[in-house]
Amino acid sequence: MNENVDLRVPVLIVGGSLVGLSASLFLSRLGVRHLLVEKHSSTSTHPRGRGNNVRTMEIFRAAGAEQLIRDAASVLADNHGILQAGSLTGDDQEWLFKEIDPGGGLARFSPSGWCLCSQNDLEPVLVAHARAQGSELRFSTELITFEQDADGVTAVVKSRETGEHTTVRADYLVAADGPRSPVRQQLGIGQTGPGDLFHNVSITFRSRRLAAVVGERRFIVCYLTAPEADGALLPVDNEERWVFHAPWRPDLGETLEDFTDERCAEHIRRAVGAPDLDVEITGKAPWHAAERVAERYGSGRVFLAGDSAHEMSPTGAFGSNTGIQDAHNLAWKLAAVIGEAAGPGLLGTYEAERLPVAKATSARASARSGEHSHPGYAGSPGPGGGRRGGMLTVALGYRYVRGAVLDADPGLPVVPADMSLAGEPGTRAPHMWLGRDGGRVSTLDLYEKSFVLLCDARYPEWRAGAEQVAKRLSVPLEAFGIGSAPGADLEPGSGADWSAVHGTSAEGAVLVRPDGFVAWRSEGAAADPEATLYEVMLTLLHRG
Repeated sequence: MNENVDLRVPVLIVGGSLVGLSASLFLSRLGVRHLLVEKHSSTSTHPRGRGNNVRTMEIFRAAGAEQLIRDAASVLADNHGILQAGSLTGDDQEWLFKEIDPGGGLARFSPSGWCLCSQNDLEPVLVAHARAQGSELRFSTELITFEQDADGVTAVVKSRETGEHTTVRADYLVAADGPRSPVRQQLGIGQTGPGDLFHNVSITFRSRRLAAVVGERRFIVCYLTAPEADGALLPVDNEERWVFHAPWRPDLGETLEDFTDERCAEHIRRAVGAPDLDVEITGKAPWHAAERVAERYGSGRVFLAGDSAHEMSPTGAFGSNTGIQDAHNLAWKLAAVIGEAAGPGLLGTYEAERLPVAKATSARASARSGEHSHPGYAGSPGPGGGRRGGMLTVALGYRYVRGAVLDADPGLPVVPADMSLAGEPGTRAPHMWLGRDGGRVSTLDLYEKSFVLLCDARYPEWRAGAEQVAKRLSVPLEAFGIGSAPGADLEPGSGADWSAVHGTSAEGAVLVRPDGFVAWRSEGAAADPEATLYEVMLTLLHRG
């Protein structure tokens, strides 16, 4: 099986949409050589998947891409709210919320914020940034077959331009190949969940006069609820390019051919409430909303990420964000195992951590569709604390109760009722501003390529212990002493107490994973910090 191999790489990524490209970027940042193949000739051209939540933007911040993405999204930088209306010209209008972050309260939790960047604008940024980091991306290239054995995966990929076949030998395969994932099907992995929720046709169109109808209402999306012409209107440039999601009922025999340009244009006019509106249809793409989660996140040396692992209602943009965060979780674990810093058991924690998050998030996405009366969705709102209940908590406050964490409480819910980021093992590490070399950094800026130990500068034995453990185990582990004491690496900003923020004492320490999640916390001094950290790292990396 290992003979006649044309190319050898540690990781083969199948699928070059948002999740596959993100996985490629994260692996390159960690120094892991890989190949990504994507059957389409280029990135997405249809405006969709525009909502990038705060956790995703934190991840892209660590990967050096946040500002690049915000630059690409600048045309919609002032669009914040979600409007629900019988039409845009009538009196039946209600803001479900007018600001994503009213009052700027999010700054307490994060150095980043939400970003409205459509997939067709985001993917080119990821391609350019990933290639600049050394990623090898092959478009117009599809996976034909793959087989795995105890030592790796052998795959055959085909250029759709030349017909040339290439045999690739990889240590691991990451399948980011979409909701109908051929890789998942070959692995025989089933799915759980309600299944199909509703179907829409996404219609792109031009209208020069629609901007005047919209006026100063800068919404992310407007749900138009007229019974005879419901749908969702989304701006592309706030001027003349727009997207409209129209309900589609294939279960009643409705076909895509039924959505003629004339029908679509008339539907949009009635939904908007402007019978004389100029509408030029420029494109149509069907999409299907579903709630499904894979029963397993992989088999052997093959892992699922993104839509191949979970499908979610689009309301709230949870699906793409969850997929990008899948890739982020998996990337550092692959890097640790491939670099021999960790044992292969670490990769088993990927499913243990991400699958429960997908289940909780997909349920919340479906409930959100009910709350927003998403066109075509017939389900009830379900639990969730009202129209805005749980959005930030689902996006940022989820926790890993099992996996590569120590002392997390497995009885706690994956998504808590209230927002709490106070240094508990299994949660995203708290954000606080620190002074460093005359500048300012967030604690989150410290986490990407290594484990990080935070301790008080007055207790240098923690730092000394971490340095020795890093040498003994040959693992990436950095230690930072915080405070104003001589030799401090970082100074707390605005007089904040770093230990209180992280739920420990001045004598304690906090260990944070490369993905920014708290792996372990000592709430007090250790008799032998080096011995303590040595045992902790062995356990976390599955080397014990």
